[in-house]
Amino acid sequence: MRQWLNRVARRARALVHGSALDRDVDAEMRLHVELEAEEIARTQGLTPEEARRQALVAFGGVERYKEAHRDARGVRWIGELAQDVRYAVRGLLHAPAFSLSAVVVLALGIGASTAVFSAVDAVLLTHLPYPHDERLVRIYEQNSPTNRWTLSVADFQAIEARAHSLSAVGAAQQRDVAVSARHGPEQMRAGYATSGFFRALGVQPTLGRSIEPRDDRPGAPRVALVSQAFAVRTFGGATSAVGQSILVDGVAHAIVGVLPRGVSELAGMHADVWPVLQLEPPRFRGPFGLFVVGRMVEGMTLAATQRELAAISVALLKTWPMPDHTARLTPHLLREAILGNAGHTLGLLVAAVGLVLLIAVANVASLMLVRATGRWREVVLRTVLGATRGRLVRLLVTESVVLAVAGAVAGIAIGAFGLEVLKVTGPNMPRLDGAHLDARAVAFAVVVALLAGIIVGAYPVALLLGRDAAPALREGDRTASAGRRTHAIRGAFVVAEFALALPVLAGAALLLNSFVRLQRVDPGFDPTRLVAVHVALPSGRYRADSTISTYWARALPLVRAVPGVVDAGIGEALPPADWWNTDNFDLIDRPVSPGSAQPTSPWMKVGRGYFAALGIPLVAGRLFTPVDTGAQPVVAVSRAWAEHYYPDGTAIGRKLIEGGCTTCPPVTVVAVVGDVKYQGLSGSADAVYAPVTEAWPRALNLFVRTAGPPARAVDRVRSALRSVDPDIPLRDVVPMEDHVYETLAQPRHLTTLLGGFAIAAVALAAVGIFGMLSYTVSARRREIGVRMALGASHGAVIGMIVRRGMAHAVAGAVLGLVVALLGTRFLASVLFDVGATDPVTLVAVTVLLLGVAFVACWLPARHAAQIDPVEAIRVE
Repeated sequence: MRQWLNRVARRARALVHGSALDRDVDAEMRLHVELEAEEIARTQGLTPEEARRQALVAFGGVERYKEAHRDARGVRWIGELAQDVRYAVRGLLHAPAFSLSAVVVLALGIGASTAVFSAVDAVLLTHLPYPHDERLVRIYEQNSPTNRWTLSVADFQAIEARAHSLSAVGAAQQRDVAVSARHGPEQMRAGYATSGFFRALGVQPTLGRSIEPRDDRPGAPRVALVSQAFAVRTFGGATSAVGQSILVDGVAHAIVGVLPRGVSELAGMHADVWPVLQLEPPRFRGPFGLFVVGRMVEGMTLAATQRELAAISVALLKTWPMPDHTARLTPHLLREAILGNAGHTLGLLVAAVGLVLLIAVANVASLMLVRATGRWREVVLRTVLGATRGRLVRLLVTESVVLAVAGAVAGIAIGAFGLEVLKVTGPNMPRLDGAHLDARAVAFAVVVALLAGIIVGAYPVALLLGRDAAPALREGDRTASAGRRTHAIRGAFVVAEFALALPVLAGAALLLNSFVRLQRVDPGFDPTRLVAVHVALPSGRYRADSTISTYWARALPLVRAVPGVVDAGIGEALPPADWWNTDNFDLIDRPVSPGSAQPTSPWMKVGRGYFAALGIPLVAGRLFTPVDTGAQPVVAVSRAWAEHYYPDGTAIGRKLIEGGCTTCPPVTVVAVVGDVKYQGLSGSADAVYAPVTEAWPRALNLFVRTAGPPARAVDRVRSALRSVDPDIPLRDVVPMEDHVYETLAQPRHLTTLLGGFAIAAVALAAVGIFGMLSYTVSARRREIGVRMALGASHGAVIGMIVRRGMAHAVAGAVLGLVVALLGTRFLASVLFDVGATDPVTLVAVTVLLLGVAFVACWLPARHAAQIDPVEAIRVE
């Protein structure tokens, strides 16, 4: 027991005092052992390892030597690690150019990776802010894997009454409304919701109460929930807001609760005001426009819920027939419904930044290999003095890990900045605004740095420890120069860098090609000197068609009379990427099979001046007139629609059934107009226009075309609208040129990001080949001097160096081209009018990459051609 306590005490003292005495004793012992080993090797002709073993026996045997120093070894690794770190830092400081370049390269790779990881963590990995979010589903009507739409009141009420797999289900709708409180009307987006919507999500107000089932009944007092931001902005605080009354579209609502701090988005819908949604009993199966969310019962699977909803769909057809008998109520995990294709977009960024990180690691590994060859004699001397392989590995790897940790520190700062840049310039993705650099991101950066450090130092260590020590001791420093094996490994690193850079460059070039083509697409209207004003009339005072039509009958002439206004018109949609309604139809002369899915198209109501205001040409037929009413419904169709369904040019006069209403009078096509993009510039130009003569929408866009700069007439247009009704809030005027530009934001941001990664990848690859050839020129300086002394021309020397570098670049480009052909297929869904394996683009990026490689090869080759042969030979 006493011996054990003494041993513990010695180890504790060694730990506290840093094992200084043990290190001194150990060093003294090692010195005597090595001297004895050298004597034995010299006199007996034994190998260094055999001589060392006999020397240990001479000093009392291996076991006795180990026993004498076992206590010190128990904690000695801590002191040795600290010593290794100090030695590594000291050595790196003595080579500032190498150290700085390695840290910068690693910091860029780690920083970009950390920023993208933070985005992935916030968007994909973090749970939704609702309890047990894995049980939340959004329910759609669906008739194919790619075609789904929102629900009707009949659908929702059937689910609410019959779905036993759901513990709660609720519906919501987003509307543009006028909210009036203490400071007059304000135009904003409201989220009308039933009580089950909040129960399903598990969201409870922090003050007051939630919307309850009794509030859902039509005719019950109107209530609303508000966000804390709205409560503070409007009433000075959350406590003051509860019990207050606000006007939402002219209808009084009592505020019964305030949502938790920071909550202004629920299930992907943004709103500061959440009025109760009171659903009247339906008269028809449609219209479809309800956002329905449900919470599955604990233990219930998505497949079981899907089967139950499919059975409800079949039962619904008996009460509420639909033209399409294949449509089914289908649940999708809410998380997937909110994220959409964000996972695919982030996957592209992860792939790009991963390749850049690998290129950075290969670049630094190549630098470390050069540095390691210069340390060969040091490694040999340490080995002769008794350093074990494990000790040498730790010593050498520590230096690369120190470099990587320094890169991680700088990379975390770069990652924080890069994440903010990603939020501003990156693709529009849900939940990205909530991304921040947290402890998980820092841990990710540290893990990446440690892995990079181990990878960077692994091969140089293996190369050094695998070489024979005898030549180094006999020939001195000359053996420190890299041999063919080292040059081959550095060449392999260069090949890998170019092979990794080409796919990133190819992806960026394909996106750029796609974006350029997308910019050239004609939106179908002239956006110059055209502005749009969104006008949402309050439902409290504009409930009847007559009041809405009267407002516009007064407003439009006043707007057209404004000096500088050329024309004005109204319509539901805001091209080129905003339409409100998609309707199904059936051609009377070409009906679909009974029970089959009918074709659909964007279907929008427009005023008679809409086409003139937007500059949409009339192709055939006539435009709308005042006699076009609901008794004899008419529509205008786009050229693309007409060519799709009547390629023989006979669309005028054709009749169709709208929305599956077989009892309604058929709709007649009276005009074919120019194509306008409503489903995005890359989408179809199919469109159907109906004259807004009855069932007037309360929310419409007013389009105003001016003779000069629109800014001169905007204030007068606002005054004209306010003169009709001063209590209607008006949103900011949207210049249509800016709106068209904003519709390209998603492809533009993705192209910019991937282009940035491509530039970094190409630059790193160029630096890699430049460094390799620069080192080659330095190592072969005497050889080059001899060649030039024997008559080699400058051109021959340049050609020799350039051919060596370009051979690696071409090999890397060939491998990269194979990878690009396989990898760019994942870009197909985000490309427009260009194939994922477009040969022109791939050839162009290959030529570009090889051109960069040639420049990077020519610079050190030019330096080699300027070597003075006499000076080079004299120095050697």
